[in-house]
Amino acid sequence: MLDKLQIVKQRFDEVSDLIIQPDIISDQKRYVQLNKEYKDLGKVVAKAKEYEGLLNTIDEAKEILADGSDAEMVEMAKMEMDESKERIPVLEEEIKFLLIPKDPEDGKNAVVELRAGTGGDEASIFAGDLFRMYSKYCEGKGWKVSIVDYSEGTNGGFKEIQFEVSGEDVYGTLKFEAGVHRVQRVPQTETQGRVHTSAATCMVFPEAEEFDVEINPKDVRIDFFCSSGPGGQSVNTTYSAVRLTHIPTGLVAQCQDQKSQHKNKEKAFKVLRSRLYDMELAKKQAEDAAKRGTMVTSGDRSAKIRTYNYPQGRVTDHRIGLTLYDLQNIVNGDIQKIIDELMLAENTSKLKELGETI
Repeated sequence: MLDKLQIVKQRFDEVSDLIIQPDIISDQKRYVQLNKEYKDLGKVVAKAKEYEGLLNTIDEAKEILADGSDAEMVEMAKMEMDESKERIPVLEEEIKFLLIPKDPEDGKNAVVELRAGTGGDEASIFAGDLFRMYSKYCEGKGWKVSIVDYSEGTNGGFKEIQFEVSGEDVYGTLKFEAGVHRVQRVPQTETQGRVHTSAATCMVFPEAEEFDVEINPKDVRIDFFCSSGPGGQSVNTTYSAVRLTHIPTGLVAQCQDQKSQHKNKEKAFKVLRSRLYDMELAKKQAEDAAKRGTMVTSGDRSAKIRTYNYPQGRVTDHRIGLTLYDLQNIVNGDIQKIIDELMLAENTSKLKELGETI
Protein backbone atom coordinates (compact mmCIF):
# COMPACT_ATOMS: atom_id res chain seq x y z
CA MET A 1 0.00 0.00 0.00
CA LEU A 2 2.77 2.47 0.92
CA ASP A 3 4.63 1.79 -2.36
CA LYS A 4 1.46 2.45 -4.35
CA LEU A 5 0.81 5.68 -2.40
CA GLN A 6 4.37 6.86 -3.02
CA ILE A 7 3.81 6.51 -6.79
CA VAL A 8 0.61 8.55 -6.45
CA LYS A 9 2.46 11.24 -4.46
CA GLN A 10 5.16 11.44 -7.17
CA ARG A 11 2.51 11.85 -9.90
CA PHE A 12 0.69 14.48 -7.79
CA ASP A 13 3.92 16.52 -7.51
CA GLU A 14 4.50 16.10 -11.25
CA VAL A 15 0.98 17.31 -12.14
CA SER A 16 1.34 20.23 -9.67
CA ASP A 17 4.33 21.42 -11.71
CA LEU A 18 2.68 20.79 -15.08
CA ILE A 19 -0.51 22.83 -14.50
CA ILE A 20 1.46 26.04 -14.03
CA GLN A 21 3.42 25.65 -17.28
CA PRO A 22 2.41 28.25 -19.94
CA ASP A 23 2.27 25.67 -22.78
CA ILE A 24 -0.15 23.52 -20.72
CA ILE A 25 -2.33 26.50 -19.78
CA SER A 26 -2.61 27.45 -23.47
CA ASP A 27 -3.75 23.90 -24.41
CA GLN A 28 -7.32 23.94 -23.04
CA LYS A 29 -8.01 20.22 -23.41
CA ARG A 30 -4.77 19.18 -21.69
CA TYR A 31 -5.20 21.80 -18.97
CA VAL A 32 -8.74 20.60 -18.12
CA GLN A 33 -7.58 16.96 -18.00
CA LEU A 34 -4.62 17.74 -15.74
CA ASN A 35 -6.72 19.91 -13.42
CA LYS A 36 -9.17 17.02 -12.96
CA GLU A 37 -6.28 14.61 -12.32
CA TYR A 38 -4.79 17.07 -9.81
CA LYS A 39 -8.07 17.17 -7.84
CA ASP A 40 -8.47 13.38 -7.88
CA LEU A 41 -4.86 12.74 -6.84
CA GLY A 42 -5.19 15.38 -4.12
CA LYS A 43 -7.93 13.30 -2.45
CA VAL A 44 -5.64 10.23 -2.41
CA VAL A 45 -2.66 12.25 -1.11
CA ALA A 46 -4.79 13.59 1.79
CA LYS A 47 -5.78 10.02 2.76
CA ALA A 48 -2.15 8.89 2.34
CA LYS A 49 -1.01 11.52 4.85
CA GLU A 50 -3.61 10.29 7.33
CA TYR A 51 -2.51 6.68 6.72
CA GLU A 52 1.17 7.48 7.29
CA GLY A 53 0.22 9.46 10.40
CA LEU A 54 -1.60 6.44 11.86
CA LEU A 55 1.38 4.15 11.17
CA ASN A 56 3.70 6.67 12.89
CA THR A 57 1.33 6.86 15.87
CA ILE A 58 1.47 3.06 16.24
CA ASP A 59 5.29 3.05 16.05
CA GLU A 60 5.54 5.81 18.68
CA ALA A 61 3.05 4.02 20.93
CA LYS A 62 5.08 0.81 20.69
CA GLU A 63 8.20 2.69 21.86
CA ILE A 64 6.35 4.12 24.87
CA LEU A 65 4.94 0.69 25.75
CA ALA A 66 8.39 -0.88 25.45
CA ASP A 67 9.82 1.77 27.78
CA GLY A 68 6.97 1.40 30.30
CA SER A 69 8.41 3.93 32.79
CA ASP A 70 5.45 6.34 32.78
CA ALA A 71 2.13 4.61 33.63
CA GLU A 72 0.03 7.57 32.42
CA MET A 73 1.89 7.75 29.11
CA VAL A 74 1.54 3.97 28.68
CA GLU A 75 -2.23 4.24 29.16
CA MET A 76 -2.46 7.06 26.59
CA ALA A 77 -0.25 5.16 24.15
CA LYS A 78 -2.49 2.06 24.41
CA MET A 79 -5.58 4.16 23.64
CA GLU A 80 -3.95 5.87 20.65
CA MET A 81 -2.63 2.58 19.28
CA ASP A 82 -6.05 0.89 19.59
CA GLU A 83 -7.77 3.84 17.86
CA SER A 84 -5.19 3.85 15.05
CA LYS A 85 -5.44 0.07 14.53
CA GLU A 86 -9.22 0.38 14.36
CA ARG A 87 -9.07 3.20 11.79
CA ILE A 88 -6.42 1.66 9.49
CA PRO A 89 -8.56 -1.12 7.85
CA VAL A 90 -11.37 1.39 7.18
CA LEU A 91 -8.89 3.86 5.69
CA GLU A 92 -7.28 1.15 3.55
CA GLU A 93 -10.69 0.38 2.01
CA GLU A 94 -11.29 4.08 1.33
CA ILE A 95 -7.86 4.35 -0.33
CA LYS A 96 -8.48 1.22 -2.45
CA PHE A 97 -11.65 2.76 -3.86
CA LEU A 98 -9.87 6.06 -4.53
CA LEU A 99 -7.12 4.18 -6.39
CA ILE A 100 -9.61 2.64 -8.84
CA PRO A 101 -8.85 4.28 -12.22
CA LYS A 102 -11.31 7.11 -12.80
CA ASP A 103 -13.57 7.22 -15.83
CA PRO A 104 -12.52 10.45 -17.59
CA GLU A 105 -16.18 11.15 -18.42
CA ASP A 106 -17.29 11.22 -14.77
CA GLY A 107 -16.18 14.80 -14.16
CA LYS A 108 -18.23 16.16 -17.08
CA ASN A 109 -21.55 17.98 -16.93
CA ALA A 110 -24.53 16.01 -18.24
CA VAL A 111 -27.48 16.26 -20.61
CA VAL A 112 -30.48 14.33 -19.28
CA GLU A 113 -33.46 13.31 -21.40
CA LEU A 114 -36.73 11.96 -19.97
CA ARG A 115 -39.32 10.40 -22.28
CA ALA A 116 -42.78 9.11 -21.41
CA GLY A 117 -43.09 5.41 -22.30
CA THR A 118 -46.00 3.01 -22.03
CA GLY A 119 -48.98 4.28 -20.04
CA GLY A 120 -50.41 7.22 -22.01
CA ASP A 121 -51.12 10.37 -19.99
CA GLU A 122 -49.96 8.71 -16.77
CA ALA A 123 -46.52 8.06 -18.32
CA SER A 124 -46.22 11.79 -19.12
CA ILE A 125 -47.22 12.69 -15.57
CA PHE A 126 -44.60 10.22 -14.27
CA ALA A 127 -41.91 11.75 -16.54
CA GLY A 128 -42.84 15.09 -14.93
CA ASP A 129 -42.46 13.52 -11.46
CA LEU A 130 -39.00 12.23 -12.41
CA PHE A 131 -37.98 15.69 -13.67
CA ARG A 132 -39.10 17.18 -10.34
CA MET A 133 -37.18 14.46 -8.44
CA TYR A 134 -33.96 15.13 -10.36
CA SER A 135 -34.40 18.92 -10.12
CA LYS A 136 -34.71 18.72 -6.33
CA TYR A 137 -31.75 16.33 -6.09
CA CYS A 138 -29.56 18.63 -8.22
CA GLU A 139 -30.66 21.66 -6.21
CA GLY A 140 -29.57 19.87 -3.02
CA LYS A 141 -26.14 19.18 -4.59
CA GLY A 142 -25.72 22.82 -5.61
CA TRP A 143 -25.87 21.88 -9.31
CA LYS A 144 -27.45 24.10 -11.96
CA VAL A 145 -30.34 22.74 -14.06
CA SER A 146 -31.13 24.38 -17.40
CA ILE A 147 -34.01 23.17 -19.63
CA VAL A 148 -33.08 22.66 -23.30
CA ASP A 149 -36.32 21.44 -24.87
CA TYR A 150 -39.64 19.94 -23.78
CA SER A 151 -43.01 18.74 -24.99
CA GLU A 152 -45.76 18.87 -22.37
CA GLY A 153 -48.27 16.08 -21.79
CA THR A 154 -51.98 16.74 -22.35
CA ASN A 155 -52.80 16.10 -18.66
CA GLY A 156 -49.60 17.44 -17.14
CA GLY A 157 -46.00 16.28 -17.01
CA PHE A 158 -43.94 15.86 -20.15
CA LYS A 159 -44.01 13.65 -23.23
CA GLU A 160 -40.30 14.42 -23.25
CA ILE A 161 -37.94 16.89 -21.63
CA GLN A 162 -34.22 17.55 -22.05
CA PHE A 163 -32.14 19.49 -19.55
CA GLU A 164 -28.48 20.25 -18.86
CA VAL A 165 -26.97 19.77 -15.42
CA SER A 166 -23.73 21.54 -14.55
CA GLY A 167 -21.62 21.13 -11.42
CA GLU A 168 -18.96 18.84 -10.00
CA ASP A 169 -18.83 15.17 -11.10
CA VAL A 170 -22.36 15.40 -12.54
CA TYR A 171 -22.14 12.68 -15.20
CA GLY A 172 -20.31 10.31 -12.83
CA THR A 173 -23.29 10.56 -10.47
CA LEU A 174 -26.29 10.77 -12.80
CA LYS A 175 -25.12 8.06 -15.25
CA PHE A 176 -26.58 5.46 -12.87
CA GLU A 177 -30.08 6.85 -13.59
CA ALA A 178 -30.04 5.83 -17.27
CA GLY A 179 -32.64 3.20 -18.16
CA VAL A 180 -36.37 2.50 -17.85
CA HIS A 181 -38.14 3.66 -14.68
CA ARG A 182 -41.52 2.08 -13.86
CA VAL A 183 -44.30 3.45 -11.66
CA GLN A 184 -47.10 1.40 -10.12
CA ARG A 185 -49.98 3.51 -8.77
CA VAL A 186 -53.60 4.54 -9.31
CA PRO A 187 -53.43 7.18 -12.07
CA GLN A 188 -55.24 10.51 -11.72
CA THR A 189 -57.21 9.53 -14.81
CA GLU A 190 -58.36 6.16 -13.35
CA THR A 191 -61.98 6.12 -12.12
CA GLN A 192 -62.09 2.50 -10.84
CA GLY A 193 -59.19 2.84 -8.39
CA ARG A 194 -57.09 0.22 -10.16
CA VAL A 195 -53.29 0.22 -9.96
CA HIS A 196 -51.62 0.76 -13.35
CA THR A 197 -48.01 0.28 -14.43
CA SER A 198 -46.47 3.04 -16.54
CA ALA A 199 -42.92 3.77 -17.61
CA ALA A 200 -40.53 6.54 -18.57
CA THR A 201 -37.05 6.32 -20.04
CA CYS A 202 -34.12 8.31 -18.70
CA MET A 203 -31.07 8.91 -20.88
CA VAL A 204 -27.92 10.58 -19.53
CA PHE A 205 -25.19 11.88 -21.85
CA PRO A 206 -21.83 13.33 -20.80
CA GLU A 207 -21.76 16.91 -22.06
CA ALA A 208 -19.16 17.00 -24.81
CA GLU A 209 -16.77 19.92 -25.09
CA GLU A 210 -16.01 21.36 -28.51
CA PHE A 211 -12.61 19.65 -28.47
CA ASP A 212 -14.26 16.25 -27.72
CA VAL A 213 -16.30 16.15 -30.94
CA GLU A 214 -15.71 18.03 -34.16
CA ILE A 215 -18.84 18.56 -36.25
CA ASN A 216 -18.50 19.47 -39.91
CA PRO A 217 -21.02 22.30 -40.53
CA LYS A 218 -21.78 20.75 -43.97
CA ASP A 219 -23.09 17.65 -42.16
CA VAL A 220 -25.76 19.61 -40.24
CA ARG A 221 -29.13 20.82 -41.54
CA ILE A 222 -30.45 23.75 -39.51
CA ASP A 223 -34.18 24.51 -39.32
CA PHE A 224 -35.74 27.46 -37.49
CA PHE A 225 -39.35 27.43 -36.22
CA CYS A 226 -41.67 29.12 -33.71
CA SER A 227 -41.56 27.82 -30.14
CA SER A 228 -44.65 25.81 -29.21
CA GLY A 229 -46.48 25.35 -25.93
CA PRO A 230 -49.02 22.76 -24.66
CA GLY A 231 -51.07 21.24 -27.48
CA GLY A 232 -48.62 22.49 -30.08
CA GLN A 233 -49.84 26.11 -30.27
CA SER A 234 -47.24 28.73 -31.14
CA VAL A 235 -46.14 30.78 -28.13
CA ASN A 236 -44.29 33.45 -30.13
CA THR A 237 -44.18 34.75 -33.66
CA THR A 238 -40.41 34.76 -34.14
CA TYR A 239 -38.49 31.79 -35.49
CA SER A 240 -36.33 31.48 -32.37
CA ALA A 241 -36.53 27.68 -31.90
CA VAL A 242 -33.77 25.68 -33.59
CA ARG A 243 -33.67 22.08 -34.86
CA LEU A 244 -30.39 20.50 -35.96
CA THR A 245 -30.23 17.31 -38.02
CA HIS A 246 -26.89 15.52 -38.28
CA ILE A 247 -27.17 14.06 -41.78
CA PRO A 248 -24.59 11.19 -41.50
CA THR A 249 -26.22 9.71 -38.36
CA GLY A 250 -29.77 11.06 -38.53
CA LEU A 251 -29.45 12.39 -34.96
CA VAL A 252 -31.68 15.37 -34.15
CA ALA A 253 -31.22 18.02 -31.46
CA GLN A 254 -33.49 20.97 -30.91
CA CYS A 255 -33.88 23.82 -28.44
CA GLN A 256 -36.76 26.26 -27.93
CA ASP A 257 -36.23 27.27 -24.29
CA GLN A 258 -34.50 30.61 -24.94
CA LYS A 259 -36.03 33.69 -26.59
CA SER A 260 -32.79 34.18 -28.54
CA GLN A 261 -32.31 32.15 -31.73
CA HIS A 262 -28.52 32.37 -31.22
CA LYS A 263 -28.73 30.92 -27.66
CA ASN A 264 -31.07 28.15 -28.79
CA LYS A 265 -28.69 27.26 -31.62
CA GLU A 266 -25.75 27.18 -29.19
CA LYS A 267 -27.64 24.88 -26.79
CA ALA A 268 -28.82 22.61 -29.61
CA PHE A 269 -25.23 22.20 -30.88
CA LYS A 270 -24.15 21.33 -27.35
CA VAL A 271 -26.81 18.59 -27.20
CA LEU A 272 -25.91 17.31 -30.69
CA ARG A 273 -22.21 17.08 -29.73
CA SER A 274 -23.17 15.22 -26.56
CA ARG A 275 -25.39 12.78 -28.49
CA LEU A 276 -22.61 11.99 -30.99
CA TYR A 277 -20.10 11.60 -28.16
CA ASP A 278 -22.53 9.37 -26.27
CA MET A 279 -22.97 7.05 -29.28
CA GLU A 280 -19.29 6.12 -29.08
CA LEU A 281 -19.31 6.02 -25.29
CA ALA A 282 -22.35 3.69 -25.19
CA LYS A 283 -20.47 1.14 -27.33
CA LYS A 284 -17.48 1.29 -25.00
CA GLN A 285 -19.68 1.02 -21.88
CA ALA A 286 -21.48 -2.03 -23.28
CA GLU A 287 -18.14 -3.71 -24.00
CA ASP A 288 -16.80 -2.86 -20.53
CA ALA A 289 -19.98 -4.08 -18.84
CA ALA A 290 -19.83 -7.35 -20.79
CA LYS A 291 -16.27 -7.87 -19.58
CA ARG A 292 -17.20 -7.15 -15.97
CA GLY A 293 -20.57 -8.87 -16.08
CA THR A 294 -22.33 -5.87 -14.54
CA MET A 295 -25.47 -4.03 -15.59
CA VAL A 296 -24.93 -0.99 -13.35
CA THR A 297 -23.63 1.28 -16.13
CA SER A 298 -23.94 -0.91 -19.18
CA GLY A 299 -25.44 1.80 -21.35
CA ASP A 300 -28.44 -0.48 -22.10
CA ARG A 301 -31.26 2.05 -22.49
CA SER A 302 -33.94 -0.64 -22.67
CA ALA A 303 -33.08 -2.15 -19.28
CA LYS A 304 -35.75 -1.82 -16.59
CA ILE A 305 -33.75 -0.37 -13.72
CA ARG A 306 -36.17 0.84 -11.04
CA THR A 307 -39.77 0.50 -9.87
CA TYR A 308 -41.65 3.10 -7.79
CA ASN A 309 -44.57 1.30 -6.10
CA TYR A 310 -46.97 3.82 -4.50
CA PRO A 311 -49.44 1.40 -2.79
CA GLN A 312 -46.54 -0.21 -0.88
CA GLY A 313 -44.51 3.01 -0.52
CA ARG A 314 -41.41 1.27 -1.88
CA VAL A 315 -38.72 1.85 -4.46
CA THR A 316 -36.77 -1.11 -5.87
CA ASP A 317 -33.59 -0.87 -7.92
CA HIS A 318 -33.50 -4.10 -9.92
CA ARG A 319 -29.79 -3.96 -10.83
CA ILE A 320 -28.59 -4.49 -7.28
CA GLY A 321 -31.77 -5.84 -5.66
CA LEU A 322 -32.10 -2.81 -3.37
CA THR A 323 -35.56 -2.09 -1.91
CA LEU A 324 -36.27 0.99 0.20
CA TYR A 325 -39.60 1.77 1.89
CA ASP A 326 -39.07 5.51 1.60
CA LEU A 327 -40.89 6.40 -1.60
CA GLN A 328 -42.13 9.85 -0.56
CA ASN A 329 -38.66 11.17 0.29
CA ILE A 330 -37.10 9.53 -2.79
CA VAL A 331 -39.56 11.11 -5.26
CA ASN A 332 -38.86 14.41 -3.49
CA GLY A 333 -35.20 14.17 -4.52
CA ASP A 334 -33.61 12.06 -1.79
CA ILE A 335 -31.96 9.56 -4.16
CA GLN A 336 -28.39 9.79 -2.81
CA LYS A 337 -28.65 6.54 -0.83
CA ILE A 338 -29.60 4.65 -4.03
CA ILE A 339 -26.77 6.25 -6.03
CA ASP A 340 -24.28 5.48 -3.22
CA GLU A 341 -25.25 1.78 -3.34
CA LEU A 342 -24.95 1.70 -7.14
CA MET A 343 -21.52 3.37 -6.98
CA LEU A 344 -20.42 0.85 -4.36
CA ALA A 345 -21.58 -2.06 -6.53
CA GLU A 346 -19.76 -0.63 -9.56
CA ASN A 347 -16.54 0.06 -7.63
CA THR A 348 -16.61 -3.39 -6.02
CA SER A 349 -16.90 -4.89 -9.49
CA LYS A 350 -13.94 -2.80 -10.67
CA LEU A 351 -11.89 -3.84 -7.62
CA LYS A 352 -12.49 -7.51 -8.43
CA GLU A 353 -11.40 -6.84 -11.99
CA LEU A 354 -8.21 -5.19 -10.78
CA GLY A 355 -7.58 -8.11 -8.41
CA GLU A 356 -4.67 -7.69 -6.07
CA THR A 357 -2.92 -4.91 -7.98
CA ILE A 358 -4.01 -2.38 -5.36
